[in-house]
Amino acid sequence: MRYSTIFLSVGAVALLAAGWILPGWLSFLLTLALAKGLVVMGLLLLMRAGLVSFGQGLYYCLGAYCVGIAGDYLNTQNVLVLLPLSLLVSVALAAVIGLLLCRYRDIFFAMFSMAFSMILYGVLVKSSLFGSSDGFNVKPPELFGWTPGTEGGPLMAYGLAVIITTLVGIFAWHYLRSPMGYAGEAVRENEIRVEYLGVSVRRVIYIKYLLAAGMAGLGGGITALAAGHIDPEMAYWTTSGEFVFIALMGGTGHVAAPVLGAVLFELLRTYAFQISPYTWQMILGVALLAIILYLPKGIWSLVDRHTKEPAA
Repeated sequence: MRYSTIFLSVGAVALLAAGWILPGWLSFLLTLALAKGLVVMGLLLLMRAGLVSFGQGLYYCLGAYCVGIAGDYLNTQNVLVLLPLSLLVSVALAAVIGLLLCRYRDIFFAMFSMAFSMILYGVLVKSSLFGSSDGFNVKPPELFGWTPGTEGGPLMAYGLAVIITTLVGIFAWHYLRSPMGYAGEAVRENEIRVEYLGVSVRRVIYIKYLLAAGMAGLGGGITALAAGHIDPEMAYWTTSGEFVFIALMGGTGHVAAPVLGAVLFELLRTYAFQISPYTWQMILGVALLAIILYLPKGIWSLVDRHTKEPAA
């Protein structure tokens, strides 16, 4: 889309303004959707290179637990410390795991990524230090020494989610239009030819994996601040599958597509559960099947039809 940076910035301003008038339940839902959109944005980078990860829940959960643990054991509630910590720890772990995963492709990459996520899930479930399967509550966050009250906390989390998602989205858009970003698409099409051109395929995938992990860690940190509670289910394979679901729903045509897909997913799940508490998963399945059949490139393909500039 033309002028994507302006488009993302205007969208962020509109969302921030809407936060003052939206009902509490909707702003909370949008906060969670934006946090998950961040995770899926990282997944988009991998999918552009022909890779699908079923283990992004690993970094999503790790980012959330960094926020909770830092609040309990490091005695800090400053979001300007907690969120960068979530980012750094997630990237640090990905720097180690990525050395192995960048060697694999297709189903092997997907299954290995899921295996590492399930390892973290098993560790957290068995660890009484971190609340075991019940998890634990996250202390109220603070910003510049200000600790918001019951009503101000969700609004602060919403504002942080909008600002961070926008900044990361602008970065991802420019990255995808850079030589390294285009190299990922070349890897998807023919990685042998990329190697012949003198570009390291493993390096391209490794960098994308680190970026995806950092985005997932930030998404998990924002979720922890908004929800006020974390548990091992955030690392379970169904959570990672949910991110893939959102990626398929939104599409990979633009960095805004994951956010759009996440918002629609949260709204659809909320109303599906309200309509049919026992079969809401079936409603989600039917919706995804319809999108795959009639919009195989995701909902964002409807926007792409009205643009001529290659999206990023």
